[in-house]
Amino acid sequence: MLSDSEIFIQSLFTCNNNRLRAFNKATYGVKMRKVTRFFWFCSGAHVDTLKKYPVEHNKYVGIGATIFFTALFASLSGGYAMYFVFSGSAFAVGFAILFGLLWGTAIFNMDRYIVSSINKQGTVNQQILQASPRILLAIMIGVVISRPLELKIFDKEIRQKLKTSYLNGQRRKIDTLQKSYNDKYTQQIAKNSELKKERDSLTKDINQSRYQLNQEVFGDKTNQTSGIKGYGTYAKQKQGVLQEKEDRLKIVQGDMDKMDSYLTQRKQLDGLNSVTLFNDHQLDSLANVAGFADRNWALGQLAFKDDGTKDLDTYLAESFIAYLFILFECLPVFVKLMSPKGPYDVALSRIEEANNYYADKDRDHEIAVTDETYDHRLKTAIDKRKQTITGQAEWDLGRQRYD
Repeated sequence: MLSDSEIFIQSLFTCNNNRLRAFNKATYGVKMRKVTRFFWFCSGAHVDTLKKYPVEHNKYVGIGATIFFTALFASLSGGYAMYFVFSGSAFAVGFAILFGLLWGTAIFNMDRYIVSSINKQGTVNQQILQASPRILLAIMIGVVISRPLELKIFDKEIRQKLKTSYLNGQRRKIDTLQKSYNDKYTQQIAKNSELKKERDSLTKDINQSRYQLNQEVFGDKTNQTSGIKGYGTYAKQKQGVLQEKEDRLKIVQGDMDKMDSYLTQRKQLDGLNSVTLFNDHQLDSLANVAGFADRNWALGQLAFKDDGTKDLDTYLAESFIAYLFILFECLPVFVKLMSPKGPYDVALSRIEEANNYYADKDRDHEIAVTDETYDHRLKTAIDKRKQTITGQAEWDLGRQRYD
């Protein structure tokens, strides 16, 4: 058997455990009530009315959570887009956070209004007709908030597409400058080409003449040599021909050097020499500082292959993400439309009718007060006018008697 002290300790321990469980349960209940009321606020419901109908609590918690997380995704999306708008600036992160909070708050307020303004008192067709502008607005919002997130998801592919675009753009720039240069200096380029042809021809002839001179000197008998060994008359003639060709080659080479120098200067002035293809490091730097417009263009180009045909896999992936966010944005409206009319909707309708009735009565009250006030003012003005006329008449009568 347990002693009295052991029984006391065991009972004390059991009591403490029960108190701890009760405290944890109460704390958990308080936290859950705060979360529930927060999501009720997000759903745009009239909290005091909704609290009376527990069967509707979970439905509006779900609607409010959907609106909240939609605004959260919109905040992340808007902040990411603004980060690329101010990319490279020291305040890029600050601007991104500020705009993300503002954009998320705006989307939250808009979704909250859209859902709370749907009236459940009409027929299904009337509700759909009433919600159709809000659904179109929700689709537009879904497209807007999905685009920046798509840019982040396809970041690697976008970078590669931007590098290819920048490289092709640099090539086109070089080709344009080269074409402009060729059109501007057509005659000089043609003249330089003729000089090069003449130089090549002279070089070939000089080499052949020098070889024939050697054959003539060493007495090799050919169709072009006499076969007499030694530096004789024929050798001197060949030496003279060779000297003329070498002199001409010097002149041609000098003219060609001058023309090359002139064309090089023209290239330098036209910017052709300073334009080169980007290397890998430069392409990475350009892709890092690319703005939102360039990245958005690159994302659109991912759906097409190099030959211009549509890349079905990438197109479906992009479309799936966009449709997912559109559905997520439209989900609160669809949930409100699909949910049956509950006691909260009926009570809210009755409150609106009562408020309308009170407004009508308040209007009647103001009209009645205005009418009575006007009648009183009219009567007072008439009395004053009568007194004035009476006084004037008495004064005129007295004056006439005096006269």
